[in-house]
Amino acid sequence: MPEVGSNGTGGVDGQQQIPSGARGYDGFGGRIGRTSAESTPWWKPETKAPAGAPNIVVILIDDMGYSDIGPFGSEIDTPNLNRLADSGYRLSNYHTTSVCSPARAALLTGLNPHRAGYGSVANFDPGFPGLRMELADDALSLAEILRANGYATHAVGKWHLARDTNLAPGRTRDSWPLQRGFDSYYGSLEGLNSFYYPNELISDNSVVDVEEYPSDYYVTDDITDKAVARIKSLRAHDADKPFFLYFSHIAMHGPHQAKPEDLAKYRGRYTEGWDAVRRNRFDAQVESGFFPPGTPIAERNTEPGYDAPPWDELTEEEQLRFARYQEVYAAMVDSIDQSVGRVLDTLDELGETDNTIIVFTSDNGGTAEGGAVGTRSYFSQFVHGPVPSDWVRDVPHDEELIGSEKIGVHYPRGWGQASNTPFRFYKGQTFAGGVRVPFLLSWPAGLRRADGDTGLRKHYSYVTDITPTLLDLAGLETPTHRNGLPAQERDGVSIAEVLRDATQPTPHTEQYAEFGGHRGFYRDGWKLLSLHTDPTRVDDPQWQLFDVESDPAETTDVAHLFPEKVQELAEAWDRAAWHNTVFPILNDRKAVQRRPDERRLAEPVKILAGTPTLERYRSSVLIQYRDFTIDVATHEIAAGDEGVLVAHGDPHGGYVLYVEDGRIMFAVNSYGRVAHTSAPLGEGVVGVQVRAEATESVRWNFTVALTDGAGVTTDVATLDDQFQLVGMAPWTGISVGVDARGPVVWDLRERRGTFRFTGRLRSVTYTPGPVRVPEPVIQEVEELAEAMAD
Repeated sequence: MPEVGSNGTGGVDGQQQIPSGARGYDGFGGRIGRTSAESTPWWKPETKAPAGAPNIVVILIDDMGYSDIGPFGSEIDTPNLNRLADSGYRLSNYHTTSVCSPARAALLTGLNPHRAGYGSVANFDPGFPGLRMELADDALSLAEILRANGYATHAVGKWHLARDTNLAPGRTRDSWPLQRGFDSYYGSLEGLNSFYYPNELISDNSVVDVEEYPSDYYVTDDITDKAVARIKSLRAHDADKPFFLYFSHIAMHGPHQAKPEDLAKYRGRYTEGWDAVRRNRFDAQVESGFFPPGTPIAERNTEPGYDAPPWDELTEEEQLRFARYQEVYAAMVDSIDQSVGRVLDTLDELGETDNTIIVFTSDNGGTAEGGAVGTRSYFSQFVHGPVPSDWVRDVPHDEELIGSEKIGVHYPRGWGQASNTPFRFYKGQTFAGGVRVPFLLSWPAGLRRADGDTGLRKHYSYVTDITPTLLDLAGLETPTHRNGLPAQERDGVSIAEVLRDATQPTPHTEQYAEFGGHRGFYRDGWKLLSLHTDPTRVDDPQWQLFDVESDPAETTDVAHLFPEKVQELAEAWDRAAWHNTVFPILNDRKAVQRRPDERRLAEPVKILAGTPTLERYRSSVLIQYRDFTIDVATHEIAAGDEGVLVAHGDPHGGYVLYVEDGRIMFAVNSYGRVAHTSAPLGEGVVGVQVRAEATESVRWNFTVALTDGAGVTTDVATLDDQFQLVGMAPWTGISVGVDARGPVVWDLRERRGTFRFTGRLRSVTYTPGPVRVPEPVIQEVEELAEAMAD
């Protein structure tokens, strides 16, 4: 109990003792009397950061390879990143995980990814500890630690640390940003998004109810606006409080789309092709001291499924289109640099640049998800496996649309290997191409470089080292508990001394890696690797060994020369795997398994008029791989009524049912192929029905029917043999009475806008039917979609 009078026991100067049940006074540090005149006020001290504590900004890019920025050898214009490198440090031997969610979990917690719960991407839930796809209750985040040290904490951009089933209303938000230590959040909880028409944006803990995006909208600009606004707003209210800004870009993940002015800047700059770009970037890296002269560069990957052809062997048409794809990518990198510049300009205006620690890095290496020839139909490219041979993964479009808001493109994997210069392989593999990425760190006030120090550090480091390094540099303590639970001990180590003194040895001497059966283990300059290609041998790795001190690009396997080292590191990998909950490695249908209680998502649902757009995953369960029926209930549709009854999807794939010019219209956008059917509406219609019959060949046959006031339903139109929307499509969820966010059919949007229905719409009911697509097809499609969605 607090003090009463002078000793808290009552009776002093005749004051009455506080009754024992009056618990509201517990912890009060002043004096309590019967009146305020007899009492001394007290205020709980605010948590304040140490005097002079630096701001911290972490800028994380998605799917950007080692050589994609100027300080790491790129020809792309990145003056703002060059500025960070000129004042700070480049880590040339920094490693991350091979896909996104694990990297983000490791970065924000300092825990190895499987221990953090993210052995894979947050798009499934097989029911094992290392693959729970939610941050554990005892895993402290960097934001939580910094907030406990008196920091303001803000996050913008991509999150992807909450399972997709938990993105809908009514689901747990335990792994959302605000529940993980951030004061504010704005961005996309998904693993990817459209740059012109995001399927769903979140502000703090709520969906931003967007019907139509502005004509000049671009998501990188939007999240940059929010980042700058957070900084300015804090300073307008508090001149001294340090802040942590976690700025996680949605770029460079596909679908690739760029603003016209940025795209114009790179038109024609990649006609020389990926072989020349790789040579030029490697020469720049050697000249900068990243690698000594004579270091071997990895040749083009030749393994089936990973190979890239010589540029000179492509046709002229292929060269033109493939160069366009890279122009889009370069324009997006340029856009990121502009975003960095806006953050720096804000810090400059506030006079806080010198005392701000800025980290810039990528979550994993450049990707091969565009396939051998790239694609103009991004979500169709996701659909691999035993689908029919006539499945078109690259729907032709006007070449001038490449990079625009109308289609989603991705470059061929030859550009992915150029992105990862000088390394082998890509995102998703444990070879260097998947896990070695650029890393910049700048803090002029606290890490000023000595004369002659170029800021280049060649020491091995890992993504788990970011949190302990930042805390060490800022001189901050870590709480021992989270929500009453003892906090997990971090796996990462501080590399602050390496930054201060290049002669110091690296404190991070060994590290395991695993994703999708691919394995890796680093120890003291040796790296053991396996490339998983045979599902029947997932636990029988075919080890390769590399001396990465002399062969950083992993070009020469020396396993046959050092069998004892192979055995030593293989045993070390096994011990690390058990310790970090890597096992079990998935090799059966559990690879796409979800919680049994998700089956209820396939039950019929009635969506009332006025309901906000449904979340993507919830919407997809109602239709994918199965028959389904859509019943639209209206009051009598009068002459002149028009507009959208229901829409599901966007330019990347979907379907829309609408009334126009006295006709019922139904259109299906199969990854860019648009087909229509229609019929006269007639009089007295009070309901419209769409029936989808799924086939084993991953097609739908559609029937449209009208219901009159007497309850008689009549079939009026059909649309057969349409490609099913599966994998990650439709990307935008179901909207009732309007074609919200991205347009399903472009010419309809250009004619009528979002085309809100003018009649009296009551509801739309979805009734899912039986799944018709064979299980092996579903499993293979879903496995690839999950891996590529990161």
